[in-house]
Amino acid sequence: MDGQGNGQHIDPHVHCRDFNQAYKATIKGTMELARSQGVVAICDMPNTDPPMTSRAEIERRLALAESEGVTGGYYIYIGVTADPKQIEEAVEVVYENPKVIGMKLYAGTSVGSLAVVRREEQRTIYSELARLGYRGLLAVHCEKEELFDMRAWDPSRPATWNIARPPGAEVGSVKDQLEMAYANGFRGMLHIPHISTPEAVDLVQAAKKSMHVTSGVTPHHLSMSVEDMQGSDGILLKVNPPLRDARSARRMTEYLKAGMIDWIETDHAPHTEEEKRVRHMSGIRSLDGYARLLERLYAEGFTKEMLHRVTYENIKEAYPKIRE
Repeated sequence: MDGQGNGQHIDPHVHCRDFNQAYKATIKGTMELARSQGVVAICDMPNTDPPMTSRAEIERRLALAESEGVTGGYYIYIGVTADPKQIEEAVEVVYENPKVIGMKLYAGTSVGSLAVVRREEQRTIYSELARLGYRGLLAVHCEKEELFDMRAWDPSRPATWNIARPPGAEVGSVKDQLEMAYANGFRGMLHIPHISTPEAVDLVQAAKKSMHVTSGVTPHHLSMSVEDMQGSDGILLKVNPPLRDARSARRMTEYLKAGMIDWIETDHAPHTEEEKRVRHMSGIRSLDGYARLLERLYAEGFTKEMLHRVTYENIKEAYPKIRE
């Protein structure tokens, strides 16, 4: 028996690039890579160039996928902003289009222009979604920018990225999102993607008693740490949120095994080598080693049933639109 569950997985967090960034990766290429790793369905993030925040861009994205021969197994998020009219259109698109599995809020700047960093504007999103009766999925990139210390960032010492965007920035943002969702009567499903700190997982676990909230962890936050960023190639591991220390990575693996993290999601984010080494862009090609990660987890005591839950069953339950 191998360590890949039933060999059928879903990855609800990938960046297919394409549009104006087809030189990095395409929808077709990403889907082919996913299938080579046993992944039967992927969900594409909206911080594309241009970003997917309107019905027109969503339809253009799906038409592009179809033109590349990709139909089955491909789903997308629509980005959300603080503009009430855009929020209303986003709600309509999620309800109308079976390929749009939910919304994505960037509560901290990542790669691209799609970010809503002010707490007041984030609160507007929750209150508008509550007013509109939205009961779908809202995934939130959680990093609180006022807790960043960008003066600490030194590209010649890549490990300083974890100091510039410290664990507390994620924890603080998760706390904010949970509080605002509850206080504003949000009745949808709140998802915390690429969760990287045990403290944030603890917050999500406590919130499950009063709201529908889930979390996902990436292969790189399970199998790598900031210690791996030493040396000349360390800049290639720069990602948002950053890699944490080895102790945190071990605890995240323990939390996943204990069922305290709902699933694995890759946050696959391709860049060119020049963009990584010279422009210091954040993102890791995590889909490349997906099957290898599952083999490692199996060797470390995860059962076939556990792996099936965190790579398929839990995701399928949370994303009912997904059909392989």
